[in-house]
Amino acid sequence: MTDAPLYSAAGFKARALNQNGGPIEHAWRDHGDHLLNPELLPVIEDLHLKDAAVLVPVVDDGEEAKVIFTQRTATLRKHSGQIAFPGGAIDPEDASPETAAVREAEEEIGLSPMFVEPVGRLPIYLAPSGFRITPVLSVVRRGFDLKLNPHEVDEVFEVPLSFLMDPDNYRRGSRIWDGRERHFYELPYGDRNIWGITASIVRTLYERLYA
Repeated sequence: MTDAPLYSAAGFKARALNQNGGPIEHAWRDHGDHLLNPELLPVIEDLHLKDAAVLVPVVDDGEEAKVIFTQRTATLRKHSGQIAFPGGAIDPEDASPETAAVREAEEEIGLSPMFVEPVGRLPIYLAPSGFRITPVLSVVRRGFDLKLNPHEVDEVFEVPLSFLMDPDNYRRGSRIWDGRERHFYELPYGDRNIWGITASIVRTLYERLYA
């Protein structure tokens, strides 16, 4: 595929452009934590979902790329305090999910678009919270200065891509949601726990690009 180091930004980009798993338009059924909760799939498919996009920012750091995550503020109405990717609803004026994801990253954490190169998408994620999420894969070059929106983000941190792409680092958790047990992926990293939608997207990234 490429002679670039496996977990470098160049290696990631090459894999993003040549994903496993068939056409991306139909691949969402084959990935995601709905596979852990098959009884929820018909319910989710019947929901009226709003289109959203998140940016998966892979920072070019030589042979060992890093991925940027945000810690959401505790005061947000949805997913407060959770670890997430920058992103949000796709506005009518957004030309594409890529436009929305890059815009949201600038608004949330001050990541200038001049440092961001979108290189692909992952299959959509259907969220019971009411969103149809398109994960936008991107390579981010160093040199950026971040300025966090205090109303949305408490802090940002980076995780090595190699750690995220190691299937041994995943585990499965469960919580009671809407009166029933729901299962999800967890990805503990130090004193942080990446779980839920974000962990599902990262797991899909592994399955599509590195499995």
